[in-house]
Amino acid sequence: MEKIIIVYASLTGNTEEMAESIAEGVREGGAEPVVKEVSGVSAIDLLSYKAMILGTYTWGDGELPDEFVDFYEELDDISLEGRQAAVFGSGDSSYPEFCGAVDQLEQKLKERGSAIAAESLKLELDPSSGEKETCRALGRTMAGLLAAAGS
Repeated sequence: MEKIIIVYASLTGNTEEMAESIAEGVREGGAEPVVKEVSGVSAIDLLSYKAMILGTYTWGDGELPDEFVDFYEELDDISLEGRQAAVFGSGDSSYPEFCGAVDQLEQKLKERGSAIAAESLKLELDPSSGEKETCRALGRTMAGLLAAAGS
């Protein structure tokens, strides 16, 4: 069974909830999710997977949270050519740049050669039940792309 790594950072639990729902969708789509907090993984670990889904909350005025910075910088040392990726996160629209950290991650993945396989998923604070289904759909989409690439 193909594996998809889901790497996330969560402060209040919102992005973690999203990661869990995405993992459910990956399972529903026939792949095995490997869910890790960003503090427990290095960017080089991504090279063991053909697909990745990265998630983060946005800190301050659109920045990556501190716990994601080292991982983000490590991405400069690897090539993600031939790998599928998607990005997700939670944010607060009261700030000028809604989910800016999600945009930063997506841009970095593109720079490193990864194919962005799905539009970034950005949610306001904690996911509703309908939004959790949207998260599951992202997981199913990524699992389906991985299965299609393998056939």
